[in-house]
Amino acid sequence: MSFRLAAYAVCVEDGRVLLVRCVEPGGGSIWSLPGGGVEHAEDPFDAVVREVAEETGCTSKVLRLLGVDSRVIPAAQARAGTSHQNVGIFYRVAITGGRLRPEPGGEVAESVWTPFAEVEGLRRSSLVDVGLSLARSAPASGHVPPVPVGGLVQH
Repeated sequence: MSFRLAAYAVCVEDGRVLLVRCVEPGGGSIWSLPGGGVEHAEDPFDAVVREVAEETGCTSKVLRLLGVDSRVIPAAQARAGTSHQNVGIFYRVAITGGRLRPEPGGEVAESVWTPFAEVEGLRRSSLVDVGLSLARSAPASGHVPPVPVGGLVQH
C-alpha cells in the first residue's frame, strides 16, 4: 500500500471557493483544492502556504485548522493499481496577494474562484467535498463522514 500526507487549502470568499483544475495523465482534467504533498521534514502548515503559491501564484495565510481526512483507495480504483492511503490536513486559508495563474510546469492548468452553486456540477476530487464540508460544519472533532465517490466525484 502506498501512503501520502498532504495539506489542502480551503479558500472561501463571497460565496465562492478557490479551485484548481488539474490535468490528468490520460488527458482529462479534474477540479481540486489547492494543495499537495508534504515534503520530508516539512511542517504541513508551511506546506499548504507553499502549495497555494506554487499552484495559484497567490500568497496566503492560514486562518485555522479545519480537520484531517484519512481514506484508503482500493487498488481497483487507485491510479497506480495498488491500494493507497491519503491523509489530508485541511486548513482554512485566506489569499493575501498575487494574481491567479496556471502552475508553471505543473499539473494545474488554471485556478478559479468558483461559486458554491457551480461546484456540484464539476468533475471534482472528493477532497473538494471534504474541505467544503469541514468549512461549513466546523466539527469539533475535525472529522466528517466519508464522501461517496462516483459520478462527478473522483478519488
